[in-house]
Amino acid sequence: MDLQKIANVVRGLAADAVQKANSGHPGAPLGLADIGTVLYFDVLRHNPANSSWANRDRFVLSGGHGSMLLYSLLHLSGYQLSLDDLKEFRQLGSKTPGHPEYGETDGVETTTGPLGQGVANAVGMAIGEKLAATRFNRPGLEIVNHYTYVIAGDGDLMEGISAEASSLAGHLGLGKLILIYDSNQITIEGSTELAFSESVKERYRAYGWQVLEVDGHNIPEFQKTLVQAQQNQAQPTLIIAHTQIAKGAPTKVGTAASHGAPLGVDEVVGLKTALGLPSDKDFYVPDDLKNLPELMTQKGQGMEAEWNQLFEQWTKENPQLAEEWNTWLDGTLPSLDEILTLFEPGTNMATRVASGQVLNAIARTVPNLVGGSADLAPSNNSFLHGEGIVSGQDFSGRNFSFGIREHAMAGILNGLALYGHFRVFGATFLVFSDYMRPSIRLAALMKLPVVYIFTHDSAYVGEDGPTHQPVEHTESLRLIPNLHVYRPADAEETAWSWVEAMKRKNGPSALILTRQNLPTLEKPNNWDFTRGGYVVRAEDKELAIVLVAAGSEVSLAIKVAEKVEKKGFGVRVVSVPCREIYLSQDPIYRAKVIPENVPTLAIELGVGTGWHAINPGGFVGVYDLNRFGASGPGPKVAEHLGFTVEAIEKRIQSMIKK
Repeated sequence: MDLQKIANVVRGLAADAVQKANSGHPGAPLGLADIGTVLYFDVLRHNPANSSWANRDRFVLSGGHGSMLLYSLLHLSGYQLSLDDLKEFRQLGSKTPGHPEYGETDGVETTTGPLGQGVANAVGMAIGEKLAATRFNRPGLEIVNHYTYVIAGDGDLMEGISAEASSLAGHLGLGKLILIYDSNQITIEGSTELAFSESVKERYRAYGWQVLEVDGHNIPEFQKTLVQAQQNQAQPTLIIAHTQIAKGAPTKVGTAASHGAPLGVDEVVGLKTALGLPSDKDFYVPDDLKNLPELMTQKGQGMEAEWNQLFEQWTKENPQLAEEWNTWLDGTLPSLDEILTLFEPGTNMATRVASGQVLNAIARTVPNLVGGSADLAPSNNSFLHGEGIVSGQDFSGRNFSFGIREHAMAGILNGLALYGHFRVFGATFLVFSDYMRPSIRLAALMKLPVVYIFTHDSAYVGEDGPTHQPVEHTESLRLIPNLHVYRPADAEETAWSWVEAMKRKNGPSALILTRQNLPTLEKPNNWDFTRGGYVVRAEDKELAIVLVAAGSEVSLAIKVAEKVEKKGFGVRVVSVPCREIYLSQDPIYRAKVIPENVPTLAIELGVGTGWHAINPGGFVGVYDLNRFGASGPGPKVAEHLGFTVEAIEKRIQSMIKK
């Protein structure tokens, strides 16, 4: 197989697609064509006929702007990506969007765009391989045995998330993780000398990685370097591949001008001439390579067939493990109904404490639930008791010590969720969710069932002061499409929140939990948590106002209602633990819970802008917080900020008719 010829065809396809779209990034695909070709046509164990084969090597293009490299490789390898699809690059509804999107394109392992995310995802995938191998492999029957490869550029390695993830990867000794660094020394603004002069080699050696260097355009040398990387099973490997951006382009090679704009017609002609491709033919694949997709598919099917024989033997010898394997992969959950009855009315408990009890109860029932905290497990109540801590020497545990690396934790969780087999969670203080936001957004975009535990949810954090008192964070998270944000009012709602989050398969969930104790409320007989909102306290008199709240403000609203009703006004209290779900309910249910013809007051100890949508046909007031908090004991801070029965009662009086 003439790998150099294939690489040059990849260059031609990438240049043509960007030129036709009049949009895109040709430089990276041209510079990485040799490396990508070696990976896809010589090294990767993959089956284009089955992109979900469990024991495939994983490949991540962290610099997703270079997507035409990946699309060209996938097409020539035999994945479900036609030449016509390449011609529709960056067009609405095509299988070749501007950045690789998981679920949209066959063979794409993860959605990459924000730089550095792919590095963290790859670390998560490599952790997944180690966890699965430890759980399922038996002597002589290693059904989990593959590598994770990731290509990253200068921009990826400048981003903080890649530094955090790489540090943890070195600490864990992820020997089957191979990061190929496209060192072309060019970014959008120009040479990397403008802002990036560190020794990446020495940095990664300090992380505990094996570091190798290679000419990224010397195919035989790169093949030998990959073998050397594979042989080191004790350390992850960084391969510094020295490349030229836009390799082959006559005037734009090695320049920033090739990074994010089409080369231009004349430059493409010059490129093709230099590569020996016909300059008058677009999207050219020579006749002797047109059967390449079929050959690669046959090769991949052979690899999987060989693995299937091993898997069949393993299944016969380990029937119970095989059943577990299938259950873990298809996401089947056992019944979690018993979890819902853990708490009774009258219990006084912080929802973070209740969450810890629920989490451990679920973990005893769901053995593939794994996760950890960014150095806050005792505060987050996120430790799985008796399950061990994952370390470089032992991957049999289910608890991760992510260290103080919130950025990487979130990106790694995405990689683990993408890997398959595992249900994952991560925990930190709510105020630090900002560090995780890009990864949370991508989890929502990819429809990954990650669960986030965010504790210390309001100014009730108290003495740590405004730096640690989240004000805008809950509302900010609610803005992310496809993220379910649960802010439970008590221990019982916390149990329900966890169960609903675990049942969800098409998106992430965030649990917003208190530091302070809350009473477990009495609920009406017909309450329905699954609809996102319900009447937790019915009015005793003719309805004058509806109070709507979530989290700790629900019990406050009930106290307010009891006092106001003594003055002759009927007050209903509605708990809305998940506003996204409630707003998606049918109008009949919503009108029954919150009538349009009655004033509505939403109460939230934080920014509450989105609560105006709770009753679109009626009059809605919002009693919220639009300033930072203060340092002091939590109850006194809340009082100082105006969250008292008396203050809210005064607001109600201004809304209801006398």
